[in-house]
Amino acid sequence: MTGSELYLDLLKRVLTDTLFEAEPDANASDATFVLQFLNHYVRGNAITMLPLARMDNLQFCVTDVINRNVPGDLIETGVWRGGATIFMRAILKAFKVTDRTVWAADSFEGLPEPDASRFPLEAKAHQGPVMQHGFNRFAASLEDVQKNFAAFGLLDEQTRFVKGWFKDTLADAPISKLAVMRLDGDYHESTMDALTSLYDKLSIGGYVIIDDYGESSWTYCRKAVDEFRDKRGIVEALNPVDGCCVYWQRAR
Repeated sequence: MTGSELYLDLLKRVLTDTLFEAEPDANASDATFVLQFLNHYVRGNAITMLPLARMDNLQFCVTDVINRNVPGDLIETGVWRGGATIFMRAILKAFKVTDRTVWAADSFEGLPEPDASRFPLEAKAHQGPVMQHGFNRFAASLEDVQKNFAAFGLLDEQTRFVKGWFKDTLADAPISKLAVMRLDGDYHESTMDALTSLYDKLSIGGYVIIDDYGESSWTYCRKAVDEFRDKRGIVEALNPVDGCCVYWQRAR
């Protein structure tokens, strides 16, 4: 491995807290997995909830657009403690890229309240004890995220933060062009708001990553993505990252 590769590999394992600990077992029973997930990510030292497979996918997408000179910035919508966006910024630093910005978009107050009449599964999950008391609705403050960036020496002018609900912020965010957009808004409306506001800014050859597409017991994320793709006539193949996460490359 080169020095840059070693740096990025080490950073992935620090951000996911897998230097000395195993990831939660995705093949375990639902109850066991949720308990492992809570202990490892929420109550542990991880800065991201992404498993290593999704971090590897993120690295592939960002590295590919750099190598092919696909123009545009990088964004994640729904950043939690900032781990994936920290990793994006680290990739730019490792490749000595100085003309791209990493955008971290989040309410920094947790997930929005779903419309119970339209999205009953999401509303039930949102009000449930696991989401409220276990995950704290994935809330992490802007100050905490900025502190995490600073801890890795990556809080600089190439990192921008977009604070607020996506429906209020993304359409008017000062982003001109994107090369990678990673959407992790969990719910239908958050996913649709991000796609509607950002997809037209994605360069041909750039990537869309959908974190929760394969989840069906608590979110309508897949429905939002399918509706958007159907409406826009998007036919590019959805490539699996793991059992839940998918991505596609924009071809036209």
